[in-house]
Amino acid sequence: MVKLYDGGVYLVNGTEIVEENEMEKRAAAGAAPALQTENGESYKECARRGTMAYSILKEHNVSGNMDKLKIRFDAMASHDITFVGIIQTAKASGMEEFPIPYVLTNCHNTLCAVGGTINEDDHVFGLSACKKYGGIFVPPHIGVIHQYMREMMAGCGKMILGSDSHTRYGALGTMAIGEGGGELVKQLLKDTYDVAYPGVVAVYLTGKPAPYVGPQDIALAIIGAVYKNGYVKNKVMEFVGPGVSSMDTDYRNGVDVMTTETTCLSSVWRTDEDTKAYLALHGRAGDYKEMNPADVAYYDGMVYVDLSTVKPMIALPFHPSNTYEIDELNSNLEDILRTVEVEAGKIIDNPDIHFTLTDKIENGKLKVDQGVIAGCAGGTYSNIMEAAHILKGKSCGNDEFALSVYPSSQAVFIDLVDKGAISDLMVAGATVRSAFCGPCFGAGDTPFNRGLSIRHTTRNFPNREGSKPGNGQIASVALMDARSIAATAANGGILTSAETVADGYQVPAYHFDPSVYENRVYQGYGKADKTKELIYGPNIKDWPQMSALGDNILLKVCSKIMDSVTTTDELIPSGETSSYRSNPLGLAEFTLSRRDPGYVGRTKEVDKLEKARTNGQDPKELCPDLDRVFEQIKNLPGNEDVTSMNTEIGSMIYAVRPGDGSAREQAASCQRVIGGLANIALEYATKRYRSNVMNWGMIPFLMDGEPEFEVGDYIYVPGIRKILDGDMSHIPAYIIRDSVKEITLKIADMTPEEREIVKAGCLINYNRDRMMKR
Repeated sequence: MVKLYDGGVYLVNGTEIVEENEMEKRAAAGAAPALQTENGESYKECARRGTMAYSILKEHNVSGNMDKLKIRFDAMASHDITFVGIIQTAKASGMEEFPIPYVLTNCHNTLCAVGGTINEDDHVFGLSACKKYGGIFVPPHIGVIHQYMREMMAGCGKMILGSDSHTRYGALGTMAIGEGGGELVKQLLKDTYDVAYPGVVAVYLTGKPAPYVGPQDIALAIIGAVYKNGYVKNKVMEFVGPGVSSMDTDYRNGVDVMTTETTCLSSVWRTDEDTKAYLALHGRAGDYKEMNPADVAYYDGMVYVDLSTVKPMIALPFHPSNTYEIDELNSNLEDILRTVEVEAGKIIDNPDIHFTLTDKIENGKLKVDQGVIAGCAGGTYSNIMEAAHILKGKSCGNDEFALSVYPSSQAVFIDLVDKGAISDLMVAGATVRSAFCGPCFGAGDTPFNRGLSIRHTTRNFPNREGSKPGNGQIASVALMDARSIAATAANGGILTSAETVADGYQVPAYHFDPSVYENRVYQGYGKADKTKELIYGPNIKDWPQMSALGDNILLKVCSKIMDSVTTTDELIPSGETSSYRSNPLGLAEFTLSRRDPGYVGRTKEVDKLEKARTNGQDPKELCPDLDRVFEQIKNLPGNEDVTSMNTEIGSMIYAVRPGDGSAREQAASCQRVIGGLANIALEYATKRYRSNVMNWGMIPFLMDGEPEFEVGDYIYVPGIRKILDGDMSHIPAYIIRDSVKEITLKIADMTPEEREIVKAGCLINYNRDRMMKR
């Protein structure tokens, strides 16, 4: 059972749940627990300070104002499809040394199998940067980013920032946040992460998971309950209650990493003796401290989870929130799968592709084609031990179904070998690989056309598994726990709940051997050597120059996406694009390629106009249509002096809710480097995508109601620089086509720094301007 409370909730002594209206009655009767209020604050305001999140944020906030936070983190982490761009940006902005521990892992472009030497060039660049600036370098195959951070960096009360959306170490008492690279650059320049104080929602756990229920089952049950109504969007999820201690820390890590799929800002868990034991096992007993809410803590909501009622779950294509109990699915196969097919038809914008799942029903049962257990979610020690136990003495079969397993780190791999789990898996027919994130984002184990893969990984967005609809290929992923994947493998690929194979197995204690890290990880923090040179490969390119924002802007609508949500995978595909992440213009060629293949050509035509203007050539010479456009603009009151030479021209994307999913900044930067100047949306799916838009000098417009413009129309926004200095709640703008129609745009609150970044044209320009003024 997962229950959502309608309003605010007080947690008293860690176990008593009191709804807000009931506490108000108690307070009026003088029966509420005593609190020491400060400076005339209300009872509720005082109780807000009782959350673990408040204490951690206060400790890291340097603004002196808890309503408007300026956070400095204890450490950072990036992987090999983000760290090159971050370091290049920070270098261009004047960075001379990493001021905090910065871990560079090589777990995404690990295989170096695409793009010739491109990927390994990025790895060599990363090591050279760690030597020059004082970083920590984790070579390929050694550990995936989040497993390494759990094992070696996270600790109670810390805050860690990562350039991967699944940066979550809450089960170790660490508030971790995944953001785009621009936010990491700010930390490297000793600036701050600026955010309004977030709401905090309690996740109250009671009971104990059944032996056949794994962390992915718990996570999917929660995601299915909270995602669609935005219950925890941009909030902190605080895990409390007696049920926390019913799971060991390795299990908790598997639940915690999936909180990203709720669109929350971060997470944190109460800690206990098992947390202490985990940290001590990894040589970091000093990083433990007991963490619990205060005797009275106020939460903006509560997710109540009775762990004992959770059953083995599955998230069907194409989102982790599309959840069902496996038993429920098996009992209603045709009806549920047809519903998914109908929804898929709305997503797959290609009449040549006919997506089906019902064709996989054989004798009333669902036959899947592939299984994967991998990465920060699936590849943990206890998950693989459970899977190996289920498969011991059994067979995956010699038909189409195949199972691959990726331990999350070499340290985990070593103990799995010592315990015999690896041989059990391999004898059963599973293939075992090294630490790698590829199956999570489409760079490994791509299913065959129309294949269905079941995965204990993080996401199952459209085409994230690596299929290419532009080439007529479509496959799909359903998310499941490793236990049920193993049960399915043992049944030859027939979808099977782990409940059917439960036998009371207890995972033996994990033994951590740090030798592999001691022998292979470069520990350079505090040892920066400015005499070292960065080592560049031919595909590592500097960011192209971007101009400051003009006083007036003319936007050409280059894509209009009316899907309810547009993911970062659709804005810039993962998988095959990975080799180009260090080449801004090369990567930009893939922008919206899976959703609107004509976008790149359209925006590049607009970019030619702006480049001509900045080089002193009238853009009307390249686009005669602009004569009509500017004649109409001049007829607007107060715009008589506006010309094609004093108006910045850029492209614009409209999407209803853009930016769900990955933190990758390239979802915004790729638009910017080929002419993008703004997004217009009903709302932004995540804070991190909106931050990326601003850090790359684009304007994050909002608009109520249905858009009345189409691709090819122009939108004129006068006085935009002045607007950014003042009230942004009512911005007059004009659709220019055969006639002029006024519309109203708005921009949600921006910090003073964010306003200046957008006016400067991007974060690089903003920082360069600051350096020149010093």
